[in-house]
Amino acid sequence: MRKLAIFGGTFDPVHWGHLLIAETAWEQAELDQVIWVPAANPPHKPELCESFAQRLEMVRRAIADQPAFIASDIDQHQAGRSYAIETLVQLQQHYPQSDWYWILGDDAFKSLPRWRQAHQLIEQCTWLIAPRVTELAHPASTVALNSNVRQMWLKMPQIGVSSSQVRDRVAQQKSIRYLVPESVRLYIESQKLYTK
Repeated sequence: MRKLAIFGGTFDPVHWGHLLIAETAWEQAELDQVIWVPAANPPHKPELCESFAQRLEMVRRAIADQPAFIASDIDQHQAGRSYAIETLVQLQQHYPQSDWYWILGDDAFKSLPRWRQAHQLIEQCTWLIAPRVTELAHPASTVALNSNVRQMWLKMPQIGVSSSQVRDRVAQQKSIRYLVPESVRLYIESQKLYTK
């Protein structure tokens, strides 16, 4: 069976930290493919800076040179909020007979019990967890203590870059070179994103 991972997020914008997490997960979990899923309308972030189409385009540009990465517009077709369980069910229909993994940061992992239909979601995936820069050890959580949770902590160098930092620098007319891939930087500049 194919080993497929979902990497969901707002990617507003995508940056080198996201790419390092995805590449590390692909390598360490020996994945066949990483499916990047920009959230169209996430419940935890009601106000997004840029449109779904623009965020999807930035992801496509960022991952263009990694054949194991694909960008999906599946969340665009969901009515209302974008929920992880609905994304997973739709992708399972598109890619039957696959082992499913989910890539996320440890902050999102700790909040997993509060996600919609969390119990069902937790049991259907192996969770690939990226530690935050500020975390020195793997924090205990109610998810981690559940014996039904298949999880793997990624061993990776830390990159202290965030999407909010990139947006702030653009708004302040400061350079974002080396914080995002060059193709993303050029797209942000040409489209005048994050300047409002």
